[in-house]
Amino acid sequence: MVRTADIIIIGSGVAALQLARQLAADKNVIIITKSSLGHGNSRLAQGGIAAAIGDRDHPFYHFIDSVIAGRSMNNHQATLMMTEEAPQIIRELETDGCTFDYKEKGILALGKEGAHTQNRIIHGGGDQTGKVLMDYLIQSLPPHIVILENHFVFELMTNEDGSCFGVKSTDAYGIHEFHAPHTVLATGGCGQLYSSTSNASSVTGDGMALAYQAGAELTDMEFIQFHPTLLYIQEKPVGLISEAVRGEGAVLVDEMGNPIMENVHPLRDLAPRHVVSQTIYQKKKTGENVYLDIRGIDRFQTRFPHITNLCLQYGVDLNKGQIPVAPGCHFSMGGVKTDRVGRSTVEGLYAIGEVACTGVHGANRLASNSLLEGLVYGKRLAKHLQYSSDYFSRPKEANRKRKPFPFQLPSKTEIQQRMMENVGIMRDGQRLVDHLQWLESFVRPSEWRAYDLSMLTFEQMTRMFMLQTCWLITRSALEREESRGGHYRSDFPEEQLEWQNKQIIRQRTLEMREAHESMET
Repeated sequence: MVRTADIIIIGSGVAALQLARQLAADKNVIIITKSSLGHGNSRLAQGGIAAAIGDRDHPFYHFIDSVIAGRSMNNHQATLMMTEEAPQIIRELETDGCTFDYKEKGILALGKEGAHTQNRIIHGGGDQTGKVLMDYLIQSLPPHIVILENHFVFELMTNEDGSCFGVKSTDAYGIHEFHAPHTVLATGGCGQLYSSTSNASSVTGDGMALAYQAGAELTDMEFIQFHPTLLYIQEKPVGLISEAVRGEGAVLVDEMGNPIMENVHPLRDLAPRHVVSQTIYQKKKTGENVYLDIRGIDRFQTRFPHITNLCLQYGVDLNKGQIPVAPGCHFSMGGVKTDRVGRSTVEGLYAIGEVACTGVHGANRLASNSLLEGLVYGKRLAKHLQYSSDYFSRPKEANRKRKPFPFQLPSKTEIQQRMMENVGIMRDGQRLVDHLQWLESFVRPSEWRAYDLSMLTFEQMTRMFMLQTCWLITRSALEREESRGGHYRSDFPEEQLEWQNKQIIRQRTLEMREAHESMET
């Protein structure tokens, strides 16, 4: 059975829901999510939303901080436009009833996080901004939006001319087709590719793999942000300790209580995330434990209720004032290459939120710019689609003969461990080459589209998409012979000027052509 719509949205986080709620009632909109509505990274966000609304702040200062954190890899126009739109986004949410935290009546409480030069972080529920925002967005969804949960989208359907006209999904009842002139990826990032991560269990890079297979360009895939402070219990990450804790005065210390960031960066504990993560990583490699000293924060348990409950759940005695931490994968700066409204390089296909690469994050995302990006681009794409034509001719899918999978897929745990070891916080050329060869021992990603995915289970599809997105990251990390932001190469430890504005593009048809030419020679 084929269902038709004007707009199909894949995903159900902040970007997806902001888009859906902004669309007029005359649009036939279907949201498809592989888990339940609101499950994902957006709800887990402890940090806030960055916006220059303080008396001494300005969107240009916010822009400058974003570019400095991004190591000058940002698209300057896109970044400035986002910071300029941020204050209005916050005011609209306030007016509509989203419950933020206030310093006093009518005056928002503004926090400070790493690499920000001003207090400009708006929070909700203390350290539960993502939950507050998601609850608000879900409650404000208009009734005409159709929501399909537990549907795994495994293919973007393309015409003979390469344009996208819908998706194929599977659920407990079988295979489904959905046709629409506008298909939007809002699937989030890829944190679950790594064994240590702050990301929700569903965040496995599906959207990036889907876009690649559909022929879209992806870029900046090598730039992966590792959050410095995940709660670390018995050598395992069990939850996130928000950067806002350091913004309130917490200090990273070694086992002897010595501050570890003192002579590393002028901003010390509020240095950009890649600097702090690499410092903690080096300490952990030598067998030292690292702690977040919270003794300088008044009313910690009131200010950070979610983190308090997390620590108590795992037996951390907050009266001692030290929380054991280690870095973990947190955010992907790269993704589906889009323009300022979210259009990809494939006609009819759009991407917003973490799955997209809009250029606003550069090589390293500034803290609390992620929820902001989802809100800004969700609203912007809604405005664009509101005035776009919903007419499209009867689709004719390109004729493809599909083959059954001829090989066994590795386990999810093995994929995650290998990524953490070889394409994690610190990388080197030989390990990247070895890992790439391991990934390609299954099948080259440019050839995945030849196989029939409908024969796979949810779990097998997940591992297949994980392998594809791992390959995209690893191949790009091998090509970038420098260290910048979230990409650190021990064999090329410095930033190189010639790489500053160079983007590495991944595109299936281009790489198929390169592979064919390589075989001929």
